[in-house]
Amino acid sequence: MSKGSSQGRGGRNQRRGGGGGRTPSGRGPTGRPSRGRGQRGTTPMRGGGGSDRPKGPGGDQVEGRHAVRELLLAGTRKTREVFFAADLDPAPILDQIIDLADELHVEIKEISRNKFEAMARTDAPQGVLAKAAPLPELELEDLLQPVDGKPPFLLVLDGITDPGNLGALLRTGECAGVNGVVLPRHRAARITPTVTKAAAGAVEHLPIATVTGIPKALGDLASHGIWTVGLDVAADTTVYDMQVADGPVALVLGAEGKGLSRLARERCDLVVTIPIVGVLDSLNVSAAAAVACFEVARRRLGA
Repeated sequence: MSKGSSQGRGGRNQRRGGGGGRTPSGRGPTGRPSRGRGQRGTTPMRGGGGSDRPKGPGGDQVEGRHAVRELLLAGTRKTREVFFAADLDPAPILDQIIDLADELHVEIKEISRNKFEAMARTDAPQGVLAKAAPLPELELEDLLQPVDGKPPFLLVLDGITDPGNLGALLRTGECAGVNGVVLPRHRAARITPTVTKAAAGAVEHLPIATVTGIPKALGDLASHGIWTVGLDVAADTTVYDMQVADGPVALVLGAEGKGLSRLARERCDLVVTIPIVGVLDSLNVSAAAAVACFEVARRRLGA
């Protein structure tokens, strides 16, 4: 179902293959070559920058094996350094990370477990973290164009504050074919190491725009022919009766607990609900997003 025209945009980022595995003579605790201390360095960089909140989404520290591997695979932003905790057991994914880092000429540092844990910002970084350039700062207009000849499919997140939920939402959206995410600049989670870990690499493939206010952004989307569909427990239409999913569409999800803000709900073209048949009256926001995103994906695939 169409709602006006939108301008063309290039396709999504394409992954490239990992680097070929080397077979060096000496192997360290990760099952890969021992990294000499001194020239390679062992002193971790201090996390964080100035006290001013950046305008962009963030994402300059990436933690967790899958997230770091995807950062290197995507190659969409510069990776500055990769840090390994000492005494890691060998694992194929660690070999992949080191091969990719070597191919990209990214410095690799093995540091003591204590130093690594002091540097990490998540509870379970799996012994691997990377320092990278922040995610690009995009404007809403950057997300409005077709992707691979298909109308935009966006995810608008209205004040999600839990980093784990935000990461899960991004991972779900990427898997369902979302090609852009809109986040508010204030009073919401940014792309922290916890988010990147929960997203398992999705942040490398999802363009993310930050806006000053979600209600205004919804108005801008409507003016560009994008159907805005809010997800709320109090709605007369179910997500399975959504007739606009195969056109340019933006799913709008509210914050944990309180749901969509009043202004965001009023700005949506359509508000839909997920039918609940159990005793509990609602789903976690990331679970609700999965249902809605894959319903849109099903319709866009013509299933």
